Amino acid sequence: MSNPQQLRYSKEHEWLSAAEDGASTVGITEHAANALGDVVFVQLPEVGDSVSAGETCGELESTKSVSDLYSPVSGEVTEVNEDVVNDPSLVNSAPFEGGWLFKVRVSEEPGDLLSADEYTEFAGA
Repeated sequence: MSNPQQLRYSKEHEWLSAAEDGASTVGITEHAANALGDVVFVQLPEVGDSVSAGETCGELESTKSVSDLYSPVSGEVTEVNEDVVNDPSLVNSAPFEGGWLFKVRVSEEPGDLLSADEYTEFAGA
């Protein structure tokens, strides 16, 4: 399993891209997608919602369980990935590409986000 070096990671297994056009992209890691099993339903925050770092902002339901989705940063949701809502399996098949979850205009970033190497060590992957 390879975690892209350009991303940062939370201990709740979400990833965050650098800001592009003022917004950062959020998704779950391959490690989390594998642990969940086949994702069958995704509930995402709404565009315009405020999210807070470390707080629940949605959920992912798989054939194994239901897991909370946490925001790695605080800010305002600017876009949600409707492709994932319509085809939740994208979370499993392409967690770092087409399986991204939402975009957020970051107002505050916690200091505890991990580099790819730190996350790999943390996740034991």
